Amino acid sequence: MATLMIQGTTSDAGKSTVVAALCRALARRGISVAPFKPQNMALNSAVTEDGGEIGRSTALQAQACYLAPHSDMNPVLLKPETDRGAQVILRGKVHGHMDALDYHAYKRTAKESVMAAWQALENRFDVIIAEGAGSPAEINLREGDIANMGFAEAANCPVLLVGDIDRGGVFAQLVGTLALLSESEQMRTKGFIINRFRGDIALLNPGLEWLEKRTQKPVLGTLPYLQGLVLDSEDSIGVVQAEKRSAVINIIVPALPRISNHTDFDPLRLHPQVSLRFIGPDQPIPAADAIILPGSKSTASDLAWLKRQGWDKALQRHLRYGGAVLGICGGFQMLGEWVDDPDGLEGQPGKVAGLGLLPLTTQMVAGKQLRNVSGLLSDQPALVEGYEIHNGVSQGLALNSPLFHIQGKPEGAVSDDGQIMGTYLHGLFDHPDACQALLTKLGLTHVEPSDYQAHREHELNRLADMLEASIDIEQVIALIDAGVSPSR
Repeated sequence: MATLMIQGTTSDAGKSTVVAALCRALARRGISVAPFKPQNMALNSAVTEDGGEIGRSTALQAQACYLAPHSDMNPVLLKPETDRGAQVILRGKVHGHMDALDYHAYKRTAKESVMAAWQALENRFDVIIAEGAGSPAEINLREGDIANMGFAEAANCPVLLVGDIDRGGVFAQLVGTLALLSESEQMRTKGFIINRFRGDIALLNPGLEWLEKRTQKPVLGTLPYLQGLVLDSEDSIGVVQAEKRSAVINIIVPALPRISNHTDFDPLRLHPQVSLRFIGPDQPIPAADAIILPGSKSTASDLAWLKRQGWDKALQRHLRYGGAVLGICGGFQMLGEWVDDPDGLEGQPGKVAGLGLLPLTTQMVAGKQLRNVSGLLSDQPALVEGYEIHNGVSQGLALNSPLFHIQGKPEGAVSDDGQIMGTYLHGLFDHPDACQALLTKLGLTHVEPSDYQAHREHELNRLADMLEASIDIEQVIALIDAGVSPSR
């Protein structure tokens, strides 16, 4: 039973992809391995096999290990609701709502959940690959830390530090981060990984030699920049560089301030016939074949943002010209006549008018719906697989014309003319059958087959192949086996 922790000099240094690559490389060797992220702040989440909720990137790492995701793999998940507050999820279940200062004080209690979850995984797996969050050198957050070195010290595990050379300044990142750690934290940092390198490695070698001499720690490998890599992101909406052979349908999505589970759109962003664009604040709303309203962690406030940005008028114009509209989860709720949050589960208590495009109403109620589901489209035998993560309960005549039948029960809604659709289902484009059928409903004819599930597997193996070609995996395994010794 051994743990290795991957930490980064910054957010988006590549921790998540390194952990996924390492998990798949070890799993392919027959090693019993599991991912672990003590604390995560993200709006992209997944439903676990035990009915909990964890960060989406950790669920992807579980897939890299050939495992179903479990709530122990990400015991603390923070889902931002405002700039200063978040929903706190402990071991898969909603614990409450806290502002940043309250949570900072609460971290010592949250640490108990972190260590209990880690110990539960240690009882089931031989190796745990843990992932830090942000940077371990955030001086203002180090007291009571459970996300980075605070966990590593408690678990007494070795750490590898990842720096992103593509952004520039990687040597300052690595040396500066190390310098800001305590002596014991410096000792448990066993080496560096340089990520996203482009060019001739010979030009980098003098810098690597300087780094090793300066810190007396090895560079375990330099990972190349992987063009076109698309995997479930932790939170940010990345830029997809995939080549489009013949994009014939234009889809736009409003980039809501509290957009959640935007990984729903990854299959569309990669589809060769689809041009998908996120439209940010104060950007012109272009003409499109289809508009998809995404999920939201704060439906009422994001609905108000939509109206301020002019999306309500743009949707009416879009429908007049025959365009299709699809709402997912919070976006589905927005399509109705009103949204009521009497207890303030997602922000300020109150009732707000919806977009009025479907005859339904939604009330937020305590007890989040969390489940993995499968079923069929209501009008054809196309298989859909996905998951539900939501508070609201919707009612109204619109539900009499469902979009899906999930485990034999109606789900979602379709307008009489078929232009407007809504569903609570996330991941609805992941299965190739559902993707093809839904794109047809959105206006694409002669849909080419596309399998995002197969894409995920291909990218995980591609990551692992790259890692094994760039790092001596046997050296990493030896480091895991050795754990932490008193020497540097």
